[in-house]
Amino acid sequence: MTSSTEHPWGRVDETGTVYLKQADGERVIGQYPDGTAEEALAYFERKYVDLAGQVTLLEQRAKRGASAADIGKAVSALTEVVPTANALGNLDALSARLAALSETLGELNKVQTAESQAHVAEAVAERTAIVVEVEALAAEDPAKAQWKQVTARLDALFASWQKHQQEGPRLPRAEANDLWKRFRDARTTIEQHRKAFFSELDSAHRDARTAKQQLVEKAEALAPKGADGVNEYRDLLEAWKNAGRAGKRYDDQLWDRFKAAGDAIYSARGEIVAQDDAEFSGNLEAKLALLAEAEPLLTATDRVKAKETLASIQRRWDVIGKVPRDQVKVVEDRMRRIETAVRKLDEDHWQHNNPEKKARTEGLASQLNDAIEKLEAEIAAAKADGNAAKAAELQESLEARKLWLNALG
Repeated sequence: MTSSTEHPWGRVDETGTVYLKQADGERVIGQYPDGTAEEALAYFERKYVDLAGQVTLLEQRAKRGASAADIGKAVSALTEVVPTANALGNLDALSARLAALSETLGELNKVQTAESQAHVAEAVAERTAIVVEVEALAAEDPAKAQWKQVTARLDALFASWQKHQQEGPRLPRAEANDLWKRFRDARTTIEQHRKAFFSELDSAHRDARTAKQQLVEKAEALAPKGADGVNEYRDLLEAWKNAGRAGKRYDDQLWDRFKAAGDAIYSARGEIVAQDDAEFSGNLEAKLALLAEAEPLLTATDRVKAKETLASIQRRWDVIGKVPRDQVKVVEDRMRRIETAVRKLDEDHWQHNNPEKKARTEGLASQLNDAIEKLEAEIAAAKADGNAAKAAELQESLEARKLWLNALG
């Protein structure tokens, strides 16, 4: 190297020493003795480009809304490094960009702080909602709780808590600790209620199991009685319904035995019923014939004759006796309809000939006739006077009283 080589922001002399030009003069930024002047300048230019690239990256991160606090740390570090950096370029411009970026970060930090506070407030509300729901579960009556659903809901709420804790914003320590304590206490209460409930349920199951075992033994002892054991078995069945749950596995086993004993009893009874039905089939034919004889009474109008006919049929009906079990309701319902029709004939007669009612009706009819006669006279007078409006009003009253009189019949 025999002479100095110039650069817009500095120079390199024949010894390979590189100088940076600044407002207050030159300063040495380093040496590059083993290369050409161009290589020396290029080496220190690359250092400047690297610094400028770091500043540009921070500016871009700020525009994208990255954390102002994180960017601020990098800006502070570069602000100290850039003015004295051994780099060839416009370091003053870089310092100015860093200063402008610091101001931008101040505004960005305010916005992000407000957003962060809003996110924290929202997170507190969300976590509080989880706590409130858990506390509501803890406040439920343990005896009425559906424990399968309660346990599943508690697990889901705890999973939501963990996810919120892992993925949500960090809450202030005091609030986070207070909410966790409430959640933990409520969950503990639920677990205590659940354990107490199932402990009591196990005790109740044991008592029910003992009671049902005794009922099974009694039912099996009735089986040899056959049809004679039906009433006693019904009493045992009612006691079974009131015995409570013994647990599904035991309930199913005990019920199978209890039902088998009942099936044997009712099977024997069924055979007797079948015999009775065969025996009573003739009675059914006789009663059906009586019903055919009696059903014209449904449209009868002579109450005296209808009552006499029905009385004769009822006497013969009682003499006939029982009919097959599955036909009892059918024939009895048909007979009830006939009896009701005949009874209504008698009631209608009484209502029509009731002296008190008749007297009231005749008195009201007399009053209405007097009122009609009076209104007709008033209408005639109004028409004679040429008062059409009054005549029309009186005519309405007249029509109303005529309707009342017709209703009395």
